[in-house]
Amino acid sequence: MGAYDDILHLPHHRSEKHPPMAMRERAAQFSSFRALTGYEDAIDETARLTDRRAERSEEERRRLDDILQRLESRLREEPTVTVTYFRPDPRKAGGAYLQHTGALHAIDRANRRLVFRDKWAVEMEDVYDVAEQKNHLP
Repeated sequence: MGAYDDILHLPHHRSEKHPPMAMRERAAQFSSFRALTGYEDAIDETARLTDRRAERSEEERRRLDDILQRLESRLREEPTVTVTYFRPDPRKAGGAYLQHTGALHAIDRANRRLVFRDKWAVEMEDVYDVAEQKNHLP
């Protein structure tokens, strides 16, 4: 014998004082919690994926340094390059890999950053790869 067997088959109670609620009003009781401001944003933020920053090997660091040295010798030409870089996420662990393509204006070794003609700059520690664009327009 189960704990609720004695009440399992009793008839459904209907109030004599209060009329039954309309289906629309009953459904409204179970609508989403819009009153919780920011709840959906918090759920979306939790679901948003980020990438882990890849650790570069010594060989990858040397290869990147070789590329930057070659480009540094040609800065007068302002070669067009595509930089793949890591941007840390301000709200959670990880970040995203992004790309920027433009005319490389300077390699600022003192401040450890690459500066482009369009004034955009990226920290060298965030640079993952640099690829020169062979067919480019000035």
